[in-house]
Amino acid sequence: MKILITGIAGFIGSHLAERLHHYGHNIIGLDNFSSYYDVHLKRENADTLKNLGIKIIERDLRVEHLVMALPTDIDYIFHCAAQPGIASSSTFEEYLSNNVIATHNLSDFASQFLNLKLFINIGTSSIYGRDVFCDEEQMAKPISNYGVTKLAAEQIVMSQSRLGHFPACSLRLYSVYGSRERPDKMFSQLISCALNGNKFPLFEGSLKHKRSFTHIKDIIDGLVSVIGKEKLCENQIINLGTNLEYTTQQGIEAVEKLLDTKILMYEQPARSGDQLRTKAVIDKAIQILNYNPSVSLEEGLHEQIQGFKNRS
Repeated sequence: MKILITGIAGFIGSHLAERLHHYGHNIIGLDNFSSYYDVHLKRENADTLKNLGIKIIERDLRVEHLVMALPTDIDYIFHCAAQPGIASSSTFEEYLSNNVIATHNLSDFASQFLNLKLFINIGTSSIYGRDVFCDEEQMAKPISNYGVTKLAAEQIVMSQSRLGHFPACSLRLYSVYGSRERPDKMFSQLISCALNGNKFPLFEGSLKHKRSFTHIKDIIDGLVSVIGKEKLCENQIINLGTNLEYTTQQGIEAVEKLLDTKILMYEQPARSGDQLRTKAVIDKAIQILNYNPSVSLEEGLHEQIQGFKNRS
């Protein structure tokens, strides 16, 4: 199968490309190498993929006329590209252009494909809102610019599917971690601080926040499982994560145990738009995709620590 992955040089996109390539698919990648975090890290990911023979096109989805850059005989699209997180340094205009405008342009382009089997939008649990412990029927109540624009992007894709322009689904991911994770994410920062003796920036009140920390392997298992299940997935929104739940405190303690160290911290004001709880309800994923997340938090963090050390 010929598969297009947007945001291929990022955390999730690069892992997804490796797995699909391993399965024998023909992968075409798209990335604009945004400066949101160290571009060198994304260039390293891209080089790893290029060494596998994967073609990567440097292109910004916010720029129209994608026809000139991309083939139109694509079987699947995995849309991973996005402006992530809730960093105060990111403006609303950046979320709007990267998440909404870019997705609109990509969906317009995809509507030209005659044989597209499935457009897979990569969504987020941030769409649900502040306190998340629900199935996919729960009304969306996002509380951040990230969540608001990811919901809009999801609905752009799903509206095209409802209109019959192409089949699509959206997979809402929960607290993904693992090797190549963005350096601004919690576990990346914890590991870096532990190994380098720096202080970890702890947001006020966050020790009690709860998350379904889900290792990248389990997420990729879910993503690739849609292939061959197009009729079951069409027009569906599906949660992907682990149904286990951990506090931030437990996450910190897990890293400290694995690295046999005490991580120093300093407190910062609470972040606007931060979620209090995200626990994945994955009954639909189990039913439709035979989804079975199995990586324990300790196993997953061990993999991420080794990946961090290898990259340093």
